[in-house]
Amino acid sequence: MRKNLKTYRRITKLPFGQHLFTFIVCRMAPYFSSIKPLVTDLKPGYSSVSIKKRRRVQNHIKTVHAIAMCNMAELAAGMMTDVSVPVKSRWLPTAMSVQYLKKAKTDLVAVADGGNIDWNTDGDKLVPVSVTDTEGNIVFSAEITMNVRFT
Repeated sequence: MRKNLKTYRRITKLPFGQHLFTFIVCRMAPYFSSIKPLVTDLKPGYSSVSIKKRRRVQNHIKTVHAIAMCNMAELAAGMMTDVSVPVKSRWLPTAMSVQYLKKAKTDLVAVADGGNIDWNTDGDKLVPVSVTDTEGNIVFSAEITMNVRFT
């Protein structure tokens, strides 16, 4: 089992465990803290990350900024990839293709679903991520290429 998955399962049993786990992740990769995310679910093949719509992530028209959504999509995809690949492997995001589908006017949830990806082979993996608003509308979608290499 990957270290991050083991840590997530252990820490989230504690009060405010998701917040503590997310704090640890953001200490390891500080740029993610700019959107103040919360990792709400993490398991092999699946990850969920939420953010609150607040002034810091808004653009000039008071919707969630496109790059804030890119940031949360990369976090969700990266966390899901990390707990899905075999222990003796490494991964790196190498590309991201995005679509902005609607104005993001509310809090958001990014879901990375890698349930249909074969994680036991190396090479490029296309990780789909969808970002939904509080009404369940998909406001943003991404396909993130993760390059997986066995060590």
